[in-house]
Amino acid sequence: MASLNVGNLGEYLREQRRQAQLSLRQLAEAAGVSNPYLSQIERGLRKPSADILQQLAKALRISAETLYVQAGILDERDRDEVETRAVILSDPSINERQKQVLLQIYDAFRKENALEADEAPGADADASANAGAGDDAAMPPTN
Repeated sequence: MASLNVGNLGEYLREQRRQAQLSLRQLAEAAGVSNPYLSQIERGLRKPSADILQQLAKALRISAETLYVQAGILDERDRDEVETRAVILSDPSINERQKQVLLQIYDAFRKENALEADEAPGADADASANAGAGDDAAMPPTN
């Protein structure tokens, strides 16, 4: 797990709070944390837990995963996966069975692509070496 990047997290939280047109006190109350504690988070003096980040995200009406990325708890690729899953699960136009099937397909594609990515560098090098040798042997001599 990455170390917490509290300076950037605090700046990001402050900006989100301002965009939501909330005072420090209003956000602290909505998130269920103390005003001084929230102030310390925004100034980069405190490292909030994942639970506190989730409460803040809910109060700001933003994705908790976005705050986790800002805090260094979650990396960007993980966030993309979590957000994709959240979009599928929140779609009101498909039923629960369809959502589960979509998630299974999504997981299968991710696993397949991860396997291909793991195998590709070694396979490409072998294929290139074999292709080069085969090409030379198959080419007619030049005059």
